[in-house]
Amino acid sequence: MADPKGFLTTGREVAETRPVGERVRDWNEVYVPGSLLPIISKQAGRCMDCGIPFCHNGCPLGNLIPEWNDYAYREDWAAASERLHATNNFPEFTGRLCPAPCESACVLGINQPAVTIKNVEVSIIDKAWDANDVTPQAPDRLSGKTVAVIGSGPAGLAAAQQLTRAGHTVAVYERADRIGGLLRYGIPEFKMEKRHINRRIEQMRAEGTKFRTGVEIGRDMPATALRNRYDAVVIAAGATTARDLPVPGRELAGIHQAMEYLPLANKVVEGDFVAPPITAEGKHVVVIGGGDTGADCVGTAHRQGAASVTQLEIMPKPGEERNPGQPWPTFPMLYKVTSAHEEGGERVYSVSTTHFEGDEDGNVQFLHLIEVEFVEGRLTQKPGTERRIPAQLVTLAMGFTGTDVENGLVSQFGLDLDERGNIARDADFATNVDGVYVAGDAGRGQSLIVWAIAEGRSAARGVDRYLTGASSLPAPIRPTDRSLVV
Repeated sequence: MADPKGFLTTGREVAETRPVGERVRDWNEVYVPGSLLPIISKQAGRCMDCGIPFCHNGCPLGNLIPEWNDYAYREDWAAASERLHATNNFPEFTGRLCPAPCESACVLGINQPAVTIKNVEVSIIDKAWDANDVTPQAPDRLSGKTVAVIGSGPAGLAAAQQLTRAGHTVAVYERADRIGGLLRYGIPEFKMEKRHINRRIEQMRAEGTKFRTGVEIGRDMPATALRNRYDAVVIAAGATTARDLPVPGRELAGIHQAMEYLPLANKVVEGDFVAPPITAEGKHVVVIGGGDTGADCVGTAHRQGAASVTQLEIMPKPGEERNPGQPWPTFPMLYKVTSAHEEGGERVYSVSTTHFEGDEDGNVQFLHLIEVEFVEGRLTQKPGTERRIPAQLVTLAMGFTGTDVENGLVSQFGLDLDERGNIARDADFATNVDGVYVAGDAGRGQSLIVWAIAEGRSAARGVDRYLTGASSLPAPIRPTDRSLVV
């Protein structure tokens, strides 16, 4: 194990963030470069190497956390990287973006602050890249089989990399102009700089994976043509149908889905625009939705120079400690202050939007809301609590309801959907159409990046077995597995 007394003698320390006044003036990651290295070995030494490491249960990838904690404590970074990559294709993504259900399940977290698993993970992979330990792993021989992957988010990329390394010829189709899916255009630069995606894409190209951008299956290419061209297809198109807010005034200009707003800011950083077509500059901004996507909108609005930022959440404010109904090792709903919230703005809980109010030119100017409360298990409006707040830019960040069915992909393949509107699949991640598989949010519904990567890895095993009759690829999860929650 690591330091036998580390968890008794060393307190929890996390990555240091840059001053707010500095970081809101640029799009670089919020953390101080190199701030983890002086502390991370001792932090890894806090791992207890407990007999039953529940962090494995919290993480759907089955990451070998005590093992790479031990190597990180001993500063054997090459060995730590090998153990990290044994279960995770893209630890630099999860180490920056995952909400860390592994830390919620950490045994030390029963009565002490949990091990900083995410920080250890990202330190290992960053050291590996710096030491040139991350190299292409091209297959020894080709199988002669071809696979198309639809979507280049974490599920699609993980499936593609696994299948390429198994010897199949894989082409990834992405409807956007760059590879990465929501990693590219849904995650702001200040949370993950896109250079991390770019170098993984170059690694995958060197391994043999092909990439086709600007091709939307169903619109630009019929799904049937794709199926006829390849021996198997993996659909990893995500759950991109955004939940809307059908209240009076929704048609006013200045009200946008989060995924209409956030990609434009990323395109400015990519150099596609000098200024984004939708901007918060000088405006009173309201973000509807209290999750991570809402926080991304908050941080983006700060960097664009918003006059004010208000984030609305229909649910009550969570507590700062576990409540008895969400015991260890489940993933608790806690009050979370992200880097975007540290930068300013107001957060308002237990409110519901009733309607929008615009000016004579059809631009949104105000949002009307009312307080809500739970009465006999149902959300009920509280009379006399109505008010309006300034709103010249509104972003809707209320989650997603399922995969896109308007582009023709589902109907052209003839795919069955489940009762939640996701693409139905069997135990091998296979759909009702022979040779067509589904991974990630398109089959699971909106979920976390670790689940997407785990889905991609597991679906790859199903495809490999379909093509060759057997597979040695790992399958960390089943389609029916769910997060460790109450």
